Amino acid sequence: MAYGAPMTSRTIPLLAILVLLAAPAAAAPSKPAAQAPVTEAPVTVDALLAQARAAIGKGETELALRMAQSAIVADPARTHAYVALGDIYAMAGQPDYARNFYDAALSIDPQDAAALRAINALDKNQPATTANAAQ
Repeated sequence: MAYGAPMTSRTIPLLAILVLLAAPAAAAPSKPAAQAPVTEAPVTVDALLAQARAAIGKGETELALRMAQSAIVADPARTHAYVALGDIYAMAGQPDYARNFYDAALSIDPQDAAALRAINALDKNQPATTANAAQ
């Protein structure tokens, strides 16, 4: 049987280097690893109303209206969302719309203090917000 050329002391380190260089490439995945999905905080009524308040603070009435409306859609049984939407309409100079939402809050809870104060403020021709109605 014929043998190939004998390995010399020079070829062994060269082979070792090639094996070490090839090892990480062979161990690397062929596809990039999938990233963990980014989880967002769930949208809550309180978060929507906080966004509505922030929008009012920036003078973005239309955005505030949409956020408060979304809060009502998210949980129609929460009276403070109706009161918040009524407050936004009252600040926007639309007392009839405001009264409708205060009445909606009272239809859920006839003793809702914020809605009662806001309606009293509307009746007195004051800016009908729960903050102003409390004064």
